[in-house]
Amino acid sequence: MDIVKIKDLTYKYPIGDENVLKDVNLTIEKGKLYALVGSNGSGKTTLCNVIRGFIPHFHHGELKGEVLIYDKDIREYELGELALKIGFVFQNPYTQISGVKDTVFEEIAYGLENLGVEVETIRQKVAEVIQLLGIEYLQDKNPQELSGGQKQRVALASIIVMEPDILVIDEPTSQLDPQGTEEVFKIIEIMKQKGKTIILVEHKIELIAEYADHVVLLQDGEIVTQGKTKDILSDERAMNYGVPLPQYAILGIEMKKKGINLQQIPLTENESVAVMRSWLATKGVKV
Repeated sequence: MDIVKIKDLTYKYPIGDENVLKDVNLTIEKGKLYALVGSNGSGKTTLCNVIRGFIPHFHHGELKGEVLIYDKDIREYELGELALKIGFVFQNPYTQISGVKDTVFEEIAYGLENLGVEVETIRQKVAEVIQLLGIEYLQDKNPQELSGGQKQRVALASIIVMEPDILVIDEPTSQLDPQGTEEVFKIIEIMKQKGKTIILVEHKIELIAEYADHVVLLQDGEIVTQGKTKDILSDERAMNYGVPLPQYAILGIEMKKKGINLQQIPLTENESVAVMRSWLATKGVKV
């Protein structure tokens, strides 16, 4: 089922002279993880802002084309109505913490409170999300005293508890250390397993290779290529647009150039091991 359909989308900010999105066509399938990649200024965040309704409801500008969420045009939604369907996680977790709650439990509950959900239901939902994400040890802490990685996990929890169908996540690990990054992607994997549709902006290409189903490559506001992750991230042409390939893909490409016949270009460590074992087996080498 396609839940986001974008056709011939062009957008220009109110104070801009040039289009920052140009004839964008994109279909988002339910339950898949789509990674938006491209160099800085390629239009990734602007596209996210369109999908979540900040454009045109907050940033007006000049929007042309169709943007359909569940077959209803983005311009026909109220922003609050969209917020129930699409959860957004900011790049900087410090901007997503409300600053008005004393504990993580209360912070996660804040959005449900604003919707007028019954207290007992709120408690149940928050407790379930805290358990799901494994952050019980944080629930009584002050959100302002958490590390960046912990704040990002709380920010994700505060969106997940609202139970949106679609999650738009804009560079969630850009300010995190490796441990914080791993924790955030564990949460993303949990959401993927629960059937959520995820639109992710992320520069860490090894993580995209491991988690994404589809990759959308943007350059100067245009989609230059899109498709299954294994196809996009095994193609050297992606590097022409400022997108690095996973190290295992580069290894596979170089091996093929040297005449080594691999069954496929691997993207991850596990794929690389499997491909190498298969190739060695053709040479009579047992591993």
